[in-house]
Amino acid sequence: MKKNPKPSKFRLYEECVQSPNWQVDYLPQFHTWLTGKTPRKFREDFCGSARVACEWVKRDSKNSALGLDLDQEVLDYAKRVNLASLGSKTQNRIKLKCADVRKSTTAKFDWIGAFNFSVFEFHERKELLRYFKAAHQSLERTGTLFLEVAGGPGFLEASLEKQTKPVPGLGRVTHAWEQSQFDPITAVNDYAIHFKLPDGTWIHQAFAYHWRIWGIRELRDALQEAGFKRSVVLWEKADASGAPLHEFLPMDAAPNHDFFIAYVVGLK
Repeated sequence: MKKNPKPSKFRLYEECVQSPNWQVDYLPQFHTWLTGKTPRKFREDFCGSARVACEWVKRDSKNSALGLDLDQEVLDYAKRVNLASLGSKTQNRIKLKCADVRKSTTAKFDWIGAFNFSVFEFHERKELLRYFKAAHQSLERTGTLFLEVAGGPGFLEASLEKQTKPVPGLGRVTHAWEQSQFDPITAVNDYAIHFKLPDGTWIHQAFAYHWRIWGIRELRDALQEAGFKRSVVLWEKADASGAPLHEFLPMDAAPNHDFFIAYVVGLK
């Protein structure tokens, strides 16, 4: 009997890690709250398989999107799988480009998103600032830049966390998130994602990251220097035990949870 082919690591990432529906349902509402305008033109930076951009164009026939990434392999997957699943008219409203997000685009966007902690890819402040300036230039006059970030003591210590999720057509897949010990001098840490398939096969280090962990205050200072008129922090609420409630609210100060996810939003 022929064995089933190993599933794409990109599909496993989409199913076990990403939350594109939530991001396109709620983040545009914050854009409207902050600017008074309904966003239509979206740019997904570090887009990977462009699931967020695809969900965005599916939401409304007036929505359009551009996805940028430097990895041609994942962009090819995005075109072959995610864009191919869209109707022809919807496909016409989304473009993917292998490009450096540190360079501005001629097209202007209502909102830009850098999700899954991608801003941590920049290790030097001059490169972070270069990205923020390019994003600022690529936004419409009342545009917003959403940066998804993580932090807290629990994000900096060596650990291995496993979760099992059902993946349609495949079965129950274990997603393992591994953290190394944070270096307080360089502010850099290593992270990896592993997957265990239903047949027991492990895909070790399907994704590996070498990240500079920027603090929220550092990011806000850099956004201001890049020309953004102000920034807002959307902080995830937690219950009495510190467990996340998957609800984000604008906050000026917050408790130092062991682990947190937040969105830092720059307003042009």
